[in-house]
Amino acid sequence: MFYKLHQLNFMDFLNFKNLKPYFFLFVIPLLFSACESDIDIKKEAGPIRLKVGMEKRVAQDNEFAWDLFKHVLDNTKEVNTFISPLSVSIALGMTWNGADGKTKAEMESTLKMSGMSEKEINEYYKIMQNSLTRIDPSTKLNIANSIWYRDGFPIYPSFLNVNKEYFNAEVSALDFGDPKSLDIINNWCSKKTNGLIKNPLDRISEDAIMYLINAIYFKGIWSSEFKESDTSEKDFVTSSGKTNKVDMMRQEQTFNYFEDDKAQYLDMPYGNKAFSMTVILPKQKNTTESYLKDFDVDKWNEIVENLTPREVQVYFPKFKVKSKLELKNILSIMGMPSAFDGEADFSRMSKDNLLISRIIHSTYCDVNEKGTEAAAVTVVEVELTSMPQNPVFNANRPFVFVIRENSTGVILFMGKMGEVEKY
Repeated sequence: MFYKLHQLNFMDFLNFKNLKPYFFLFVIPLLFSACESDIDIKKEAGPIRLKVGMEKRVAQDNEFAWDLFKHVLDNTKEVNTFISPLSVSIALGMTWNGADGKTKAEMESTLKMSGMSEKEINEYYKIMQNSLTRIDPSTKLNIANSIWYRDGFPIYPSFLNVNKEYFNAEVSALDFGDPKSLDIINNWCSKKTNGLIKNPLDRISEDAIMYLINAIYFKGIWSSEFKESDTSEKDFVTSSGKTNKVDMMRQEQTFNYFEDDKAQYLDMPYGNKAFSMTVILPKQKNTTESYLKDFDVDKWNEIVENLTPREVQVYFPKFKVKSKLELKNILSIMGMPSAFDGEADFSRMSKDNLLISRIIHSTYCDVNEKGTEAAAVTVVEVELTSMPQNPVFNANRPFVFVIRENSTGVILFMGKMGEVEKY
């Protein structure tokens, strides 16, 4: 039988009676700034070389990224938003390996997986994760996956093996009734995130049958750092029209830059320029909402293609942003409703009937003179059932920003800042 969809009550973690199986997936991508001076950023990083046809999957992943981002903006009232579409894609990619029938087809449609075989899609995730971690010696990027399941629960070996092969997932059976199991999982998370995420799991639910965890750790510096002495207090006009005093960084440097009649676009690289932050600053007459109304991946590709080196006077605020989202309804709207109801088919994961009860995505981002620090946690719960010279780029109003790998173009993080407060 299918169990009813419900919101998890964390007090239930304390009660191990009336066991019902759950499936949890934690995705913990992290992006951190490096302050070390020993990183060599003289030599630019080489490109990631993908197999023939995998460029198509990158384009699909970016299409999913923008689709997810716009749906998040349309279905939340938060003035600031920050997400990691790559973490959501990896999380759903691992879960997709256990799906079948209508559920599998809907997930493929939502994740934009058309025209590729199951093996090709899994190979893409494997190659991309391996390549991203090696592309830039001046940038520290690690991606780790693990699967922890309740000892004795019947999980198909084929499901575990495919995630071991293509996601390099560490697989362990644990006695979830033993309090030490909580420490084991949390210690793994802490180790893979350099101690920055110490206790993502407060307690193990009496209903939990599995935890799939993805951890991404990124540490880099701006290729052209902002000088702290050039940071000063300036005005930032919020999306509500309020004016806040913010710590505005400043530098004049050659960056890839583009502008049209709707916005300015600035690309600020990290390290040896494998990764960068692309900032979209709508012009005064446009809000971020009106700008993004008709925005799609084709427009994004046009922006990236038109970015060219220019001497730019940059004013960019230091900021921190936190966001916590429930993605179940959003992903249902995007095209995969059966994964969350009684029609769910995860028959390639277990002989028991499973469905996703929740998908929680929590993020954090810190931007300063040295670089960027950000974190994201995604929880998938599956239950048994004409341009002027030397332009000025003054981000003193709402903007959108995207963190991407440049040779493939794959998007790691993206956000919208409608309000910035003093750092």
